[in-house]
Amino acid sequence: FPTDGLEITRTLWFSQPVPAPTLTEYLQQLQQQGVTHVEIDDSARQVLRELYTRGSAKRPNPTKSTSPAKTVTNTPPAALTATGNTPADKIASLAQTAKDWPATKALGTLRDTLVFSTGNAEADLMIIGEAPGYHEEQKQEPLVGPAGAKLDQILKAMGLSRQQVYLTNICKNRPATKNQTMNNRKPSPVEMESSLPFLKAEIDIVKPKAIIALGATAAQTLLNSDQKIDLLRNSWHQFQGIPLRVSYHPSYLLLEEGLTDKRKVWEDMLAAMEQLKLPISDKQRSFFT
Repeated sequence: FPTDGLEITRTLWFSQPVPAPTLTEYLQQLQQQGVTHVEIDDSARQVLRELYTRGSAKRPNPTKSTSPAKTVTNTPPAALTATGNTPADKIASLAQTAKDWPATKALGTLRDTLVFSTGNAEADLMIIGEAPGYHEEQKQEPLVGPAGAKLDQILKAMGLSRQQVYLTNICKNRPATKNQTMNNRKPSPVEMESSLPFLKAEIDIVKPKAIIALGATAAQTLLNSDQKIDLLRNSWHQFQGIPLRVSYHPSYLLLEEGLTDKRKVWEDMLAAMEQLKLPISDKQRSFFT
C-alpha cells in the first residue's frame, strides 16, 4: 500500500475504520521519523478497502456527467536520448541527463549526488545492483566500499577486473533517510521505476552478452517477480533479450562467512563464465567445495 513514496510494511491494524485524514497524517508522521516500511495485517487491509470504497462512491461517475467533456493535455515526459560517437560517449551523455532527470527529482526521496556507472562501456558482462549507498556516494562510483572489495575479489577469481566489466545500479542516486549519515536503505519500487529508463538505455548501448543481477531487490525488479532470491538463482532469465543470472549481493557475503553461501555465489559466476565462453580451470571449478 504505497502512499507518497512510503511503502507500508510496518505492522498496522485497526479495530474499526479510521478516518482517511487521520491515517494519512499518521503515515506522514512515520515518514518524517525516517520510517520507510509498514506491514499491514488483514484487519488493516479491510479498513483500507472500506476507505477506498467510500472514496470511490463519492467520486462522480464520468459516464453520467452532464458537464461538457474537458480536454486534458498531459505534459510529455522528458526525452531520454544518448548522444556521442562511441558507447563511452553515449554513457557519459546519459549520465549528464540523469543529473536533472525530472522523474527522480520529483520524488524528493533520493539524494542529489549522482552515482551512475563505471567500467567498460563495451563489456560482455554487465553487473547490476539496486542503488548506491554511503561508500558509493562518497566515491561517486557503484559497487565500492567493503562490498565492492568483495566483488573485486570475485572478479579476480573469474580472471576479470572492474575495468573489463560494466558496473551500474538500477537507482542512480542514494535513497534518502532522515538525519542520514552512513545508514542506507533499499530503494522503493517507485524510486527504481523512475531510474529504470536509464538502465534500459545502458543495456542498449553496452550490448552485454550476459547480465548478473546482485541481490533480491535488483533481481525482483528486473524480472518483475516477487520470488525469493533462492528461487531465482540456478537458472537463466531474460531482460531486454539479454541472458540474466541472479546472485547474492557481495554485501551478503560480508555477513555470511560460511563456505556454502560463497559456493552458491561462485556457482553463479561459473555459469556466467560458461555463458561468456571464458576459460575455466579445474581449480576454479573446485573453489569452495
